[in-house]
Amino acid sequence: MTAGALAANAVAGAQPAPQASAQTSAQTSIPDRGPRLDSDLVRDFVIAGHGNLDRTRELLDLHPTLINAAWDWGGGDWETALGGASHMGNVAIAEFLLSRGARMDVFCAAATGKIEIVRAFLADDPKVIDLKGPHGIPLMRHAQMGKQEKVVEMLKSLAPAPSPHP
Repeated sequence: MTAGALAANAVAGAQPAPQASAQTSAQTSIPDRGPRLDSDLVRDFVIAGHGNLDRTRELLDLHPTLINAAWDWGGGDWETALGGASHMGNVAIAEFLLSRGARMDVFCAAATGKIEIVRAFLADDPKVIDLKGPHGIPLMRHAQMGKQEKVVEMLKSLAPAPSPHP
């Protein structure tokens, strides 16, 4: 309410209209999605995603909602099972998770050789080449761990040349 409107209301003896609480309206607009996933289960799933396909499959069969669950290793270092498979170059686990509905990202695309997806990210924003995935692992390292030579060569061709030392 403006100062003029407040003054007019004061003169007229009117009370200002109550304001709706932003917190109340925000709380009512968030639907109940049920209980949160067990944190130990999420951690176990993310760890399995790094290199244990059988355990990854077992946990996902028992708890399909784990597919995009993320674990915070500390300091905001969030990782999913797909992120773990990607930076470890574990293409079999990454492809399994994608087949079950995991969300593709540029790091997974690099690790699994999906060069057109990597190109599309880079065409949209060339700074993507400098992004870091879980644990601060760069995009190039994901491609190297997945043994995706075409992606590695493309990224090398786009990387800025090192500055000459004086």
